Amino acid sequence: MQPTELIIALRNKDKKAFEEIYKLYADNVYGIVFNILRNEDVSEEVTQDVFLKIWEKIDSYTEKKGRFFTWVLNIARNAAIDKTRSKGYKKSGGNLSTENFVDILEDKTNFNAKVDSIGIKKFINGLEPLCKKVIDLLFFKGYTQKEASEELEIPLGTIKTRNRICIDKLKKVLAV
Repeated sequence: MQPTELIIALRNKDKKAFEEIYKLYADNVYGIVFNILRNEDVSEEVTQDVFLKIWEKIDSYTEKKGRFFTWVLNIARNAAIDKTRSKGYKKSGGNLSTENFVDILEDKTNFNAKVDSIGIKKFINGLEPLCKKVIDLLFFKGYTQKEASEELEIPLGTIKTRNRICIDKLKKVLAV
């Protein structure tokens, strides 16, 4: 089935379409979730929750707003960030600090293959160092702009501007 057909079938609550979407995106979703949570068991649990959200909220997806893949990854990212902010996760010690995201990608002992399977490593590596840090904190570690400002010791207004500039650069690279 073509992606458009899968989405239509999923909207009609077709279980086979759901299974196909799971097969297509499970590794990508897990990669995003794991990069934020850094815990295999919790990442697997959140990945399952993401697919339940996809099943339940498929009607909220519109092609006009972007690609289905991007919509799925945004759900994954938001679910993982929500998990890091939950009381249960914080009490379990799950909020561990990690090295810079790009450094993590370079580490051969992690889930590099899963993360790179979504194709972001080459795009992020092409950005300047400050952009890498800003994107790492805001999008992969779930920091607020205020928290990123404090972490990088940069004024909040500068973080907001850098975030816009970096995302614009990333969009230009992805559009090529």
